[in-house]
Amino acid sequence: MAYRINFLLVLALIACSLALVDSQHRARKLFIDLERAQTRSKELDIQWKQLQLDQLQLAKASMIDLKARRDLGMISASADRTVYLTMPPLALRRQDASLAIAAGQATNKPAAQGALPALELQTPAEPRP
Repeated sequence: MAYRINFLLVLALIACSLALVDSQHRARKLFIDLERAQTRSKELDIQWKQLQLDQLQLAKASMIDLKARRDLGMISASADRTVYLTMPPLALRRQDASLAIAAGQATNKPAAQGALPALELQTPAEPRP
Protein backbone atom coordinates (compact mmCIF):
# COMPACT_ATOMS: atom_id res chain seq x y z
CA MET A 1 0.00 0.00 0.00
CA ALA A 2 2.81 2.39 0.88
CA TYR A 3 4.45 1.52 -2.43
CA ARG A 4 1.35 2.57 -4.32
CA ILE A 5 1.21 5.92 -2.56
CA ASN A 6 4.91 6.50 -3.23
CA PHE A 7 4.43 5.50 -6.87
CA LEU A 8 1.49 7.89 -7.26
CA LEU A 9 3.48 10.68 -5.62
CA VAL A 10 6.41 10.07 -8.00
CA LEU A 11 4.03 10.18 -10.99
CA ALA A 12 2.51 13.44 -9.69
CA LEU A 13 6.02 14.87 -9.20
CA ILE A 14 6.99 13.97 -12.77
CA ALA A 15 3.77 15.46 -14.15
CA CYS A 16 4.32 18.69 -12.21
CA SER A 17 7.94 18.83 -13.42
CA LEU A 18 6.84 18.46 -17.04
CA ALA A 19 4.15 21.12 -16.58
CA LEU A 20 6.75 23.49 -15.07
CA VAL A 21 9.13 22.96 -17.99
CA ASP A 22 6.30 23.53 -20.47
CA SER A 23 5.14 26.73 -18.76
CA GLN A 24 8.72 28.08 -18.66
CA HIS A 25 9.09 27.33 -22.37
CA ARG A 26 5.84 29.15 -23.16
CA ALA A 27 6.90 32.11 -21.03
CA ARG A 28 10.20 32.36 -22.93
CA LYS A 29 8.43 32.20 -26.27
CA LEU A 30 5.95 34.90 -25.20
CA PHE A 31 8.78 37.10 -23.94
CA ILE A 32 10.64 36.73 -27.25
CA ASP A 33 7.44 37.60 -29.16
CA LEU A 34 6.93 40.62 -26.89
CA GLU A 35 10.47 41.84 -27.55
CA ARG A 36 9.98 41.43 -31.31
CA ALA A 37 6.68 43.31 -31.18
CA GLN A 38 8.22 46.17 -29.19
CA THR A 39 11.13 46.39 -31.63
CA ARG A 40 8.71 46.44 -34.57
CA SER A 41 6.62 49.10 -32.84
CA LYS A 42 9.68 51.31 -32.42
CA GLU A 43 10.62 50.81 -36.09
CA LEU A 44 7.11 51.69 -37.22
CA ASP A 45 7.07 54.76 -34.97
CA ILE A 46 10.34 55.98 -36.49
CA GLN A 47 9.00 55.29 -39.99
CA TRP A 48 5.75 57.18 -39.18
CA LYS A 49 7.67 60.22 -37.98
CA GLN A 50 9.82 60.14 -41.12
CA LEU A 51 6.70 59.98 -43.29
CA GLN A 52 5.22 62.96 -41.46
CA LEU A 53 8.39 64.94 -42.08
CA ASP A 54 8.34 63.97 -45.75
CA GLN A 55 4.71 65.02 -46.03
CA LEU A 56 5.43 68.39 -44.46
CA GLN A 57 8.31 68.99 -46.85
CA LEU A 58 6.33 67.92 -49.91
CA ALA A 59 3.34 70.08 -48.94
CA LYS A 60 5.35 73.30 -48.99
CA ALA A 61 4.33 75.64 -51.78
CA SER A 62 7.92 75.97 -52.96
CA MET A 63 8.28 72.19 -53.29
CA ILE A 64 4.99 71.92 -55.17
CA ASP A 65 6.09 74.73 -57.50
CA LEU A 66 9.48 73.07 -58.06
CA LYS A 67 7.96 69.68 -58.87
CA ALA A 68 5.35 71.24 -61.16
CA ARG A 69 8.03 73.09 -63.09
CA ARG A 70 10.66 70.34 -63.16
CA ASP A 71 8.64 67.12 -63.43
CA LEU A 72 5.51 68.30 -65.24
CA GLY A 73 7.01 71.11 -67.30
CA MET A 74 4.42 73.60 -66.04
CA ILE A 75 4.97 77.35 -66.10
CA SER A 76 3.21 80.24 -64.38
CA ALA A 77 0.45 81.89 -66.37
CA SER A 78 1.36 85.31 -67.70
CA ALA A 79 -0.76 88.34 -66.83
CA ASP A 80 -2.26 88.56 -70.32
CA ARG A 81 -3.53 84.94 -70.07
CA THR A 82 -4.97 85.30 -66.58
CA VAL A 83 -8.72 85.81 -66.27
CA TYR A 84 -10.24 86.74 -62.92
CA LEU A 85 -13.91 85.90 -62.46
CA THR A 86 -15.87 87.61 -59.75
CA MET A 87 -19.51 87.23 -58.84
CA PRO A 88 -21.14 89.26 -56.13
CA PRO A 89 -22.91 87.34 -53.36
CA LEU A 90 -26.34 88.59 -54.47
CA ALA A 91 -25.81 87.16 -57.93
CA LEU A 92 -24.83 83.84 -56.40
CA ARG A 93 -28.11 83.64 -54.52
CA ARG A 94 -30.06 84.50 -57.65
CA GLN A 95 -28.18 81.91 -59.65
CA ASP A 96 -28.87 79.24 -57.01
CA ALA A 97 -32.55 80.12 -57.09
CA SER A 98 -32.68 79.92 -60.88
CA LEU A 99 -30.92 76.56 -60.83
CA ALA A 100 -33.45 75.26 -58.31
CA ILE A 101 -36.31 76.45 -60.54
CA ALA A 102 -34.71 74.90 -63.59
CA ALA A 103 -34.33 71.61 -61.73
CA GLY A 104 -38.05 71.64 -60.84
CA GLN A 105 -37.51 72.09 -57.13
CA ALA A 106 -39.48 75.31 -56.93
CA THR A 107 -42.86 75.30 -55.24
CA ASN A 108 -45.97 77.19 -56.22
CA LYS A 109 -45.95 79.12 -52.95
CA PRO A 110 -45.96 82.90 -53.24
CA ALA A 111 -42.56 84.50 -52.85
CA ALA A 112 -41.70 85.59 -49.36
CA GLN A 113 -41.03 89.20 -48.66
CA GLY A 114 -37.46 90.07 -49.65
CA ALA A 115 -37.12 87.03 -51.91
CA LEU A 116 -35.04 87.60 -54.98
CA PRO A 117 -36.39 86.95 -58.48
CA ALA A 118 -34.75 84.16 -60.41
CA LEU A 119 -32.41 85.09 -63.23
CA GLU A 120 -32.08 83.18 -66.43
CA LEU A 121 -28.77 81.52 -67.13
CA GLN A 122 -27.01 83.08 -70.07
CA THR A 123 -24.14 81.69 -72.08
CA PRO A 124 -21.08 83.90 -72.51
CA ALA A 125 -20.90 85.85 -75.77
CA GLU A 126 -17.44 84.81 -76.81
CA PRO A 127 -14.59 83.15 -74.87
CA ARG A 128 -11.35 85.05 -74.51
CA PRO A 129 -8.28 83.67 -76.28
